[in-house]
Formats: sequence, structure tokens, C-alpha cells
Amino acid sequence: MLVDVISPKFKTTCVTQSRRSEIDMNNIPFGKIFSDHMYIVKYENGKWGQPEIKPYGTMEMTPSISALHYGQAIFEGMKAYRGQNDEVLLFRPKDNLRRFNHSANRLCMPEVTEELFIDGVKELVKLDKQWIPSPEQGTLYIRPCMFAIDEAVGVKASDSYLFVIFTCPVGPYYKEPVNLLATKEYTRAAIGGMGNAKAAGNYAAALLPDKIAKSQGYHNVLWLDARLHQYIEECGTMNIFFVIGNSVVTPQLTGTILAGVTRDSVIRLLMDNAETLGVTVEKRRISIYELDEAYNQREFHEAFGAGTAAVISHINKIGFAGRDMVLPPVSERKIGPWLYKTLYEIQTGILPDPYGWVVKVD
Repeated sequence: MLVDVISPKFKTTCVTQSRRSEIDMNNIPFGKIFSDHMYIVKYENGKWGQPEIKPYGTMEMTPSISALHYGQAIFEGMKAYRGQNDEVLLFRPKDNLRRFNHSANRLCMPEVTEELFIDGVKELVKLDKQWIPSPEQGTLYIRPCMFAIDEAVGVKASDSYLFVIFTCPVGPYYKEPVNLLATKEYTRAAIGGMGNAKAAGNYAAALLPDKIAKSQGYHNVLWLDARLHQYIEECGTMNIFFVIGNSVVTPQLTGTILAGVTRDSVIRLLMDNAETLGVTVEKRRISIYELDEAYNQREFHEAFGAGTAAVISHINKIGFAGRDMVLPPVSERKIGPWLYKTLYEIQTGILPDPYGWVVKVD
């Protein structure tokens, strides 16, 4: 039995029995347990239809839908946090909307309005608030996605789409420092391609190199540029930062790198606290050979990834050309641990938010 609730904005069909009591929030695998409800709205005839929230579950579709053949599929990654007074907090949701619409434009898909995106996230999170873990247990991961649903086999932009949001409680994406393998054999993106869009196809192209890296004892691939195969870009799930001497260096955005919301937050925090931390911040091209030279001179002190799922993930070692650059243990690091703590405390309301990043879900 289901319960229908009609609001001015959404038709909401609620489950009568939540699955929440079946879940051990102290032992949550990342991205495999889903909350009770999902949000769906259809685009057709040049406009968005009526949004609906319904029980999470299967959606019927035919094998001819465009997304399965021509790859018009994009997504975002966001999180909801349980604050200090049990309030629900979102982190920079409008920035996720901006990037989502950038991805949509790159793949010739319609933009989503702020009302559909932000209000949809808020309503869904409010309804499934009980699925948000405590700050000690994890967060609620939010996955907005859009894909083409025209039933036609022909190379053209679809005329109809589904915009869907679902959520899942998650623990840490990486439970230990990460090992990366830099490779010249594969590339993630080229100038003029889709590297700065959060498109499903970008991740599909990374799966084989990722599998190869894992078979050699690494967690992920450190991507190099497509032309010279030497300039560092990002790794599969994160933007990347290096502490070299007294500088924190991250690759500049060239059109082949995803403009991470967490990346931007990290840069802002570092720049505003540079004097206290004793560092400068550089957004520039950095080659794997420069990194190797800094390592040889003992000037390469830290590396960490930044992303919504991973937040701040410490890099343990980087493999390149048959040897590993092994970095100091996390206990001896300064910048990465400070960033993780500071971001976490802003996101969960422990620290004041001077940037207007945190949005409370009433």
C-alpha cells in the first residue's frame, strides 16, 4: 500500500513502510544501499513536465532509448549532512546545478531549472531525512542524473529526457590512503572533448585502465594529458593536489579537467589561510617529470585528491615508469588533514560558514 500526498509543486507517493530499520549505518558500503524515494520529471515537447516523488525502484524503458546508443547521459554528485542540531545541510547545491547545466549543454541536452533541481533535492532529502547518517557514520549521497529517452535509432539529439534524483547513505569512499598509477597508454580526455562535463561516457572510458591499475596494486589511475602524455590532469574520481616545497599545486582547468566543487572549495580555503599555513597556492600545468624531480629532491611532501564522494583523500604513493613515489604517512602531513577537518566542520555546521556554501533544508 502506498500513500499519495499532493503538494503545490510535486505529486508525492510515499512508502508506508521504510526500509531504513534494515540498514546498519555503522557498516555502509558506498553506493549500494538506496533510500526509500526518488524524484522524476520528464522533458518532452520542448518543456519540463510535472515533477513526481515516488518509491525508489525500477523504471520501465525500451532497449531503443537514445541514451543506450548515443550516450546522452549526465549526472552530478552531492551530499546532505546531518548538522549539530539535527538540521539537514547541503553543500554548494547551486554550484552543482551550474555544472549539471554545463554538462547538459555540452551533450546537447536541455537545461534544468533551479526550481526543478534545488527544490527537487530539498524535497527528496526532507522526505528521506531518516536516511542521513550521523556525522560519525557518514553522509547522504545525492545523485541527480539525466538521460535521453527517445525511442529511435538514429544519430541525433533526443527530443525527450528523464531527470531523476535518488539518494543513498554512504560511508567513506576510500577507507585508506590511495595508491595511483600514472599511465601513458590511455588518456581520459582531449582538448575539445567532454573532459570538463560530468558525462557517463567519461567514466566508461576509464574502467579498463582502472582495472589494469587495480591488478597492479593501485586504487586508481592518475591521468596525463592526451597530447604530450606528461602533464597531470586528475584521477578517476577526484581532482588532484600536490604539496611541493611550500606550494600547493593543482592542475589548471584546461577544458579537459572536471571543475570540481570540492576543488574550488579547497583552493578558496587554502588561499584565505595561506599565511597561517605557510603556503602559496598555484593553479598551473604540472608534469609527472616535475613531480618525479621534486620527489628525488625530497621536496614532494603530500598529495591528496578532492571530490564530493571522496572529500579529501590522502595519496599514499604514485607509480610511474616502473617505480613508486611513496609519500610520508598521514600522521606527518599538515595540509591534507587540515583541509579535511576544516571542510568537514563547515559542511556539518561545527565551524561558521563565511562563504555562504552551506544551505539549510528547512
